[in-house]
Amino acid sequence: MNPDPRPAVSVVGIGADGWDGLPETSRAVLRTAEVLVGGPRQLALLPDDECTGRRVPWPSPLRPAVPVLLAEHAGRRLAVLASGDPMFHGIGRTLTEVAGSGAVHVLPHPSSVSYACARLGWPVEETEVVTLVGRPAAGLSAALHHGRRLLVLSAGAATPAEVAALLTARGFGPSRMRVLEQLGSGREQRVSGTAESWNHPPGDPLNIVAVACVRAPGALRLGAGPGLPDEAYENDGQLTKRHVRAATLAALAPAPGELLWDVGSGSGSLAIEWMRTHRSCRAVAVERDAERARRIERNAESLGVPGLRVVTAAAPDGLAQLPVPDAVFIGGGLTAPGLFDACWDALPEGGRLVANTVTLESEALLAERYLRHGGELVRLAVAHAVPVGGFTGWRQAMPVTQWSVTKPPAGGSS
Repeated sequence: MNPDPRPAVSVVGIGADGWDGLPETSRAVLRTAEVLVGGPRQLALLPDDECTGRRVPWPSPLRPAVPVLLAEHAGRRLAVLASGDPMFHGIGRTLTEVAGSGAVHVLPHPSSVSYACARLGWPVEETEVVTLVGRPAAGLSAALHHGRRLLVLSAGAATPAEVAALLTARGFGPSRMRVLEQLGSGREQRVSGTAESWNHPPGDPLNIVAVACVRAPGALRLGAGPGLPDEAYENDGQLTKRHVRAATLAALAPAPGELLWDVGSGSGSLAIEWMRTHRSCRAVAVERDAERARRIERNAESLGVPGLRVVTAAAPDGLAQLPVPDAVFIGGGLTAPGLFDACWDALPEGGRLVANTVTLESEALLAERYLRHGGELVRLAVAHAVPVGGFTGWRQAMPVTQWSVTKPPAGGSS
């Protein structure tokens, strides 16, 4: 028996120009579809006389509805409408994850990013894209660097004003903003201005925001690498200082998609800078003090990683239900009974563990673990130049002992 070669689902990208902008291959799929699924705006772009399939608007929330919808219409010719390129922040990803890539046939359309770069004369490969569709605006903060060009995918008509307010609050008020509406249609228009003087009323909900980043004079400069200025963090003194923090991130060696446990997180600086290394990096900050936990959340939002998960609990009890980490940093609570074992046992083969301390008692624990598991044991000493009368001398900070180790394969040395 020959299986039906047709994919179970066709995903058709459609732009603001609607039916007129579709190639014949996409039109043919939509004409023959028995079921047409999409947002109300997208479904309204199809001509009734040519697309006669049953029209089904997406329910909300969308993700849980996808398996149900696919099961309900199994065996029928199903076409799903998506804005622009379905595989670029679109429904195509969800469908391929649920149904499998072999069951989904994608017919892309130029994305709003391609249209925007074409209108602005910006090279696509040199333009960073940040989506605010279903995500907090605070995530934009991590992308703000002087001279960079950003395209912000809007959640609706209110997004441009939200972007302007965030830019101004983060020290990028002089940045030039251009809002491009209805890209690709005959109703294209744009409005422009600076973030700090933005007073345009909400326009079309179908828009994208272009930002040419300009940092205001005197605004705190935040680099893309580890070791942000200490003053970037709200803290009560429980903060891994800048130079030690940079060395600690180097030992943790974050890679895209990896998960960090930041145990005894204090101000959240290690977890935050781990997540800032790549947008797909994830972290869990574990902090027993409720006020510090709230402070971590505020720091994460202001520094552009609102997705940081904060667990208010003492370790090791607070670690029990967490997802498996790729790396663990222990910055506080080293002497808590069972903490080391819980973190070590949670790590998979090849996972990394880094622990810092300034006390003799905790240093003795690190030395014992170093003898048992190997790795690298170092002492980090930082001194700052300070006035000494009319001269300048060195003021030594408390030295930090750091142990870093990679978990060997099962049966290896331990």
